[in-house]
Amino acid sequence: MDLPDDDHLTHEGLDLAAAPKGRVLLIACGALAREILDLTARNGWDHMDLTCLPAILHNHPDRIPAAVEQAVRKHRPTHPHIFVVYADCGTGGQLRATCDRLDVQMVDGPHCYSFFEGNARFATTAQEEFTAFYLTDFLVRQFDAFVWEPLGLDRHPQLRDTYFGHYTKLVYQAQTDDPALTARAADCAARLGLAFERRFTGYGDLETALAKA
Repeated sequence: MDLPDDDHLTHEGLDLAAAPKGRVLLIACGALAREILDLTARNGWDHMDLTCLPAILHNHPDRIPAAVEQAVRKHRPTHPHIFVVYADCGTGGQLRATCDRLDVQMVDGPHCYSFFEGNARFATTAQEEFTAFYLTDFLVRQFDAFVWEPLGLDRHPQLRDTYFGHYTKLVYQAQTDDPALTARAADCAARLGLAFERRFTGYGDLETALAKA
């Protein structure tokens, strides 16, 4: 199965007009599209359909619950079984409350960094890494679009110390073994003036969550 380019993760991946009975619709963050498509192909989860919301919503987490609710209501007539592939993602519990009200399940954890690492492990390591800045495969690919430019560092590089002065290292949570991505992640760390650490996580609890779905 071909994976979409990261610049095209805001569209729906399949024709959902007439889904057969018993299928599961995954309503996911666009930043997870590659990983989800890989997991469904690798595990033979042919009963799962995927639609993605724009990954840039992560820059406005207050908008995520409403966007998810709109997607659930739109697709529920064709897919009674829906699973939301988001963690809390900065919504302060509002996404969980929305999913509970709509009677749909979602991924456990505070954010994708946690479930990629494994929520139990991340809960322990985060207490010792509160000065770490995390990147996933997606964010390494989209570093300029999702970090550098939204923070204005392309126009005002002097703001780097304002934003990152209290960070000590950049942790690249690698979902795949890709030397090119590792090199790009190391470059991101250098641009931010941070020490670099690569940590292979694979898909962590994301795979477990989808298996249950």
